[in-house]
Amino acid sequence: MASQTIETDVVIVGAGPCGLFAVFELGLLDIKCHVVDILDKPGGQCAELYPEKPIYDIPGLPIVTGQELTDRLLEQAAPFSPEYHYNQMVTSLRKLDDGSFELETDSDIQFKCKVVVVAAGGGSFQPKKPPMPSIEDYEGTSVFYSVKRMEDFRDRDILIVGGGDSALDWVINLQPIAKSMTLLHRRDDFRAAPDSVNKMRELVAAGKMDLHIGQVTNLHGNDGLLSGASVKGKEGEFEVACNTMLPFFGLTMKLGPVAEWGLNLEENLVPVDTEKFATSAAGIFAIGDINTYPGKLKLILSGFHEAALMSQEAFRIINPGERLLFQYTTSSSNLQKKLGVA
Repeated sequence: MASQTIETDVVIVGAGPCGLFAVFELGLLDIKCHVVDILDKPGGQCAELYPEKPIYDIPGLPIVTGQELTDRLLEQAAPFSPEYHYNQMVTSLRKLDDGSFELETDSDIQFKCKVVVVAAGGGSFQPKKPPMPSIEDYEGTSVFYSVKRMEDFRDRDILIVGGGDSALDWVINLQPIAKSMTLLHRRDDFRAAPDSVNKMRELVAAGKMDLHIGQVTNLHGNDGLLSGASVKGKEGEFEVACNTMLPFFGLTMKLGPVAEWGLNLEENLVPVDTEKFATSAAGIFAIGDINTYPGKLKLILSGFHEAALMSQEAFRIINPGERLLFQYTTSSSNLQKKLGVA
């Protein structure tokens, strides 16, 4: 039995950018939200994987980091007093006879609501770990799967392993503050953006970093403090001196309990329509990276559009028979009053 029961209009599962913007869009329509996220803070992948990495395709913000975008979205949603529940996963969802929903988290909180919005990105994500012995001994002290604060890597001898966008991006961003930088990839062919690959090769040519082709076979060090890595390459085995390693082998996405909600999944994604972003279950919507439809683009700006259209339909479910008056924030004194700017 849940130790706490909360009644609200909408429960949003996921506190990433799309979930946070949904709070704002729903708030404009006087809809109260509670937000649940498995992470210990808001922002989803933006805050967890690249809080200091620049994002260049948010309309009106030529450059914004993942953390800055999260902070701005929280500020934008603040006038509507949403309540956030972190470090929790929704473990069960049940539709009641009156059409409303009952959700429960692994922290024994129960929600009763009229609408559920799934904004869980790709689900809970875990880094793919390199297959090497004793890597767990160094995790959190010398081996890291994401960069949460660049300053933590200043003056470090860094070995980055991988050939995708994350690996190349962090080579370029961390090289200026690192004591030394080495990139290791199993082949001299990269899956990253061509511009990033060119910048990396320019750094190598200028003698500002090293590039090796091969694979890590073993790590060396004591008490969780890394001193070097053994590498096997075409020319044989050699050692790379390093006190920090960042392996970027991609992420394993786990959909978790969402997979058990009867939403007719397609390859771990939730099919929706493009009018309301409704799922196959009435009253449940899906926005952001977790949904799929013809022409879907996995962009934050696309998720913002989806949140706006979803909110219109959510209003009709929560307020049956009530007329929905479309208003612009630029001209509506009513909306400006809600936002505290009138």
